[in-house]
Amino acid sequence: MGRTEKATVTIDGFTEAAHRIIDQIPEKFCRDLNGGFNIVEDCRKDGEYLIMGEYIQDEMLGAVIMIYYGSFVELLGESDNEVWEMELKETILHELRHHVEFMAGVDYLSEEERLPSGQ
Repeated sequence: MGRTEKATVTIDGFTEAAHRIIDQIPEKFCRDLNGGFNIVEDCRKDGEYLIMGEYIQDEMLGAVIMIYYGSFVELLGESDNEVWEMELKETILHELRHHVEFMAGVDYLSEEERLPSGQ
């Protein structure tokens, strides 16, 4: 059985849920996010840690938010749709916070991510 066969949510359902969440975000928070939100089927890891989403800021390419469906499959598998949607919303808003902080000239979220868990 392949990895995506054990997923409760298909890539199409995942993309639809992402669009519903993204459509609720006020446009002012997405200003200068010229690469938009991108859903990719890949599972992305940093060592043993899954990467659910990623904010990329590049001088040449601009700003983009990547959401990795395969990472959700790996983490959530056959979990209820509500769990998938909650995790997806949390990931989208987390990556959007990186973007908003970049526009504001701060990087508090990255500093928080570097702290040991529980602090």
